[in-house]
Amino acid sequence: MKRLAVYCGSRMGAKPHYEQCAHALGTAMAERDIDLVYGGGKLGLMGVVADAVLSNGGQVFGVIPEALRDYEVAHQALSELYIVKDMHERKAKMTELTDAFIAIPGGIGTLDELFEAWTWRALAYHHKPFALLDVDGYWQHLSLFLDGVAQQKFMSDARRALLIETDDINDALDQLTRACDGKKSQFIW
Repeated sequence: MKRLAVYCGSRMGAKPHYEQCAHALGTAMAERDIDLVYGGGKLGLMGVVADAVLSNGGQVFGVIPEALRDYEVAHQALSELYIVKDMHERKAKMTELTDAFIAIPGGIGTLDELFEAWTWRALAYHHKPFALLDVDGYWQHLSLFLDGVAQQKFMSDARRALLIETDDINDALDQLTRACDGKKSQFIW
């Protein structure tokens, strides 16, 4: 795994541990020579992850829509910043640039990005793995909901199993690295 897309909030959130985790994730990525692909902003957890990767010698590739460039206050110190037309192009470009995806705490944008990556993987549009990094139980309710979706037969157990879930940064990076084995994707019903 050479590049990892991190989905996260453009806000810091309610708990200081979210910011600490974002910094620790960025640091761990740089230490492992894993470049960051992310939404291109300097605010919130997005900015924390980017700054941690950059300050530890890593490369950061931001992708931001024109309309959000000023609103999100685009990060100006990135290795490369891609300005795209809209959110659809942003997600497609991030998918193109990355080898895997991870979500840390965030809001509806984070969920949108995660679910699109998951859907595209399940439909064999890509073969890239994705994970939830459960910081202080942040994703616990979502995980239970997803279990319920599978139990109610609106998602197969195979699709449910695609989502890597852990509360440990190194475990997440290890699992994602192992899952980046180059196998061709197949449709997962």
